[in-house]
Amino acid sequence: MASAAGSSNLMLAIHEKKTPPTDLYRPLRLYIASAYSEREAASADDDLSAVRDLRAAVEQPSLPDPSSLEQRRDALLAYARALALVEPRFPISPDRAHVHSLTFTWHDAFKGNKKCALASIHLEKAAVLFNLGAVYSQIALAADRSTDVGIRTACGAFQSAAGAFAWLRESGVAAKAVAAGATTVDVSPECAGMLEKLMLAQAQECFFEKVIAGGKPPALCSKVARQVGIFYEEAYAALSAPPLSQHFDKTWVSHVQLKAAQFYADACYRYSLDLHEKEEIAEEIARLKIGMSALADAKKAAKGVAAQLLDSVNKLESNMKTNLERAMKENDRVYLMRVPAAGSLGALPAASLVKPTSLAEVLDASKERLFSSLVPDGSMKALSKYTEMVDNIIRTQAEKLQQASEITRVRLKEMDLPDSILSLEGNIALPLDLKEDVEAVQISGGPAGLDSELQQLRDLRRVNQELLVQTEELLQKEANEDAQFRTQFGSRWTRPQSSTLTKNIQDRLNLFAANLKKAADSDSLIERGVKENYPLMSILDKRPIESALPSISRPIMSLDGNEDAIVGALKQSLRQLESLGAQRAGLEDMLKEMKRKDDILPKLMAGVGSHDDLFKKEIAKYDSICAEIGDNIVAQEQLLLQIQAQNEQFAAVFNIEDYKAARERCYKQIAAAVAKYREIKKNINEGLNFYVTLQEAIGKIKQQCSDFIMTRNIQCREMIEDVQRKLAGFNFSSSSHSSMQRNASVPPDQSSPSPPPHAQAPYAAPPGGDSRPGYSQPEPRPAYSQPYPPSYGAPPQQPPYGAPHPGQYQQPPHQPPPGHDYGQPAYPGWRGPYYNAHQPQPQQPGPYPQPPYNAPGAYPPHQSNYYRPQ
Repeated sequence: MASAAGSSNLMLAIHEKKTPPTDLYRPLRLYIASAYSEREAASADDDLSAVRDLRAAVEQPSLPDPSSLEQRRDALLAYARALALVEPRFPISPDRAHVHSLTFTWHDAFKGNKKCALASIHLEKAAVLFNLGAVYSQIALAADRSTDVGIRTACGAFQSAAGAFAWLRESGVAAKAVAAGATTVDVSPECAGMLEKLMLAQAQECFFEKVIAGGKPPALCSKVARQVGIFYEEAYAALSAPPLSQHFDKTWVSHVQLKAAQFYADACYRYSLDLHEKEEIAEEIARLKIGMSALADAKKAAKGVAAQLLDSVNKLESNMKTNLERAMKENDRVYLMRVPAAGSLGALPAASLVKPTSLAEVLDASKERLFSSLVPDGSMKALSKYTEMVDNIIRTQAEKLQQASEITRVRLKEMDLPDSILSLEGNIALPLDLKEDVEAVQISGGPAGLDSELQQLRDLRRVNQELLVQTEELLQKEANEDAQFRTQFGSRWTRPQSSTLTKNIQDRLNLFAANLKKAADSDSLIERGVKENYPLMSILDKRPIESALPSISRPIMSLDGNEDAIVGALKQSLRQLESLGAQRAGLEDMLKEMKRKDDILPKLMAGVGSHDDLFKKEIAKYDSICAEIGDNIVAQEQLLLQIQAQNEQFAAVFNIEDYKAARERCYKQIAAAVAKYREIKKNINEGLNFYVTLQEAIGKIKQQCSDFIMTRNIQCREMIEDVQRKLAGFNFSSSSHSSMQRNASVPPDQSSPSPPPHAQAPYAAPPGGDSRPGYSQPEPRPAYSQPYPPSYGAPPQQPPYGAPHPGQYQQPPHQPPPGHDYGQPAYPGWRGPYYNAHQPQPQQPGPYPQPPYNAPGAYPPHQSNYYRPQ
């Protein structure tokens, strides 16, 4: 046993078992030559040399450095895989002396003066697995647990060591070694189990060190520590019982005992810290006392343990004593709680974070090629012939079983069993495909949910109509204002009429209106279809749907009152038939399991008697199962005849034919209701998609109209200013000429009143419009005949009306009229699955606003007949 020298918590590693050199080459080669041939022995020479070298590597003592330990581990794994291939080919055992002069000798790992020499492959395998676990423990001990990498390495290696000892015990290798005559205790199942627990305890202890270093909460640390203590307690219990109680050194046993008490006390200590935070002072005091008592008892029994371990225990005891004194003072002065008795407290919670690592993968020898040529061709051909015979029996009997099951299924379906019995008892079921269709309809809302979807159609249609009216009102309002200015200013109002610029938009709006009218007609057809077909579809709203199915009723009048007896006899026969079916399934599994275990290769290799005699003897073991299969099929045929007679009597008494007819009618009604519901549902979904698409199209046109009206307003304002300037200039010239004439006719001394200052004529405004402030008069510039640049997308030679000069204040974009929030959803509260809440964002007006009336818009096609007539 070795200990960790550089760790605050002392841990243990296991020394390997020692073995003297053993020659495997010569005994195995002699066996191959005698059992097979000299040629086979010569061909196996390389494999024999490889096994000899692997054994020699295991015989060498290991070095303590990590790289040497890893090489030692790999050598042991390679030799263990080789032994797995040697075992089935070479009978190495005390009672079978086919391999002469081959004895394995191994010393006890814990008492080196004891050894066992035995001609047993099981002893060799057990010793190799023991050493594999020992090397894993040494790798763990060599890791530097003060680093994260080191503590992970140590934890993983301890779990691998536990996996090696677990494999030694669970695979039966240890038990077989003992049965073969192994006399050393270290390879016994009891010792393997103890070492497995010890390795798990130390792996869990690595986790404890990690959570403590990571500053984890006391409650978690307590759970991890408690599991460490449990593993140590299990190891100590195994050490205290035979055959281990007299085999290990007392100091070694004391170490495990003290470790168990230390981590139990540490769990109490960490748990008490959590209790103190919760102000549960009374239980804190009790837990600390229990932990300190366990430490005191273990220290009394501990003899010869390492000073490092005693220092760690004493430090823990000191901390617990300090906390206990503090808690008792606080309880006496503040809390005044009654300290509970130790027996009244529950067990401390534990959290296991480790388990034995499975070595199945690293010990798998299926890919190794050692001794693969030792099976002779004749034996392989004979084995193939026998396998083919067995496969033929299995296939023939399986076909009989499957045919019998199929006959049962068809006959019962013809007699409508057991559905008729289930219907009589109220357990009615729809055919699976029809039931799935009904469930899909009910999940989607069923016929009762169609009203809400129809309301969505109506709401969407209303929203589209309102959007259309709002858009037309915007255009009409702009056209009216333009007409009023044109009447007021006459020939001076030179910009194009609104009707010539909005023709494309108006055509689209008319098309949308026509589509809405057709959609309204289609909606009416859907609503009429729902109303007319609701009596048919209402059956789909029944939950469960089976409640709509007819059931078998007992006869109103009974002549002899034997209905219950008839039903009981038929049900009993059906149960017997079911038992026969289960028996057939079991027989088929028995056949497959027998074939899986049927390995006659060792007998073929022995070469005793002829192959045909051997095959006849081995095939005979399948006769009993084949006979059981035949009896099962005969019993089933007789039972089916009995069930047929009983069912005819049952059908006559309960009028089954009328029930079947009513059931089929109900099935057809449900199927028709599902089809009609799907048709209407599809039409409604198409309508919803149509309205959502149309709403987006109208929204885009409406935004284009808003942009168009903003452009026209800017042009209108500048044209008014231009007309105002021209009128002001004309009035000023006329008044100056009249004044000069009057001055010439009046004598110089005649005084006349000075003319009043000229008042600028106000610009015209539409009736009811607000007066607008005057604007600075820009330089005269020629007017365009169109309100947008002549070349769409290219900058014009001169800016149109409304284009700002550099540095001139630019008017903000035209705001929509009050009460029209175009960015809001279609109508309040609706969020259907087909509704797209995204609205197109209006374009930011630049120096030359885009002419929206020429931009293409997305809208549904002219022919929008989206549903089929109902």
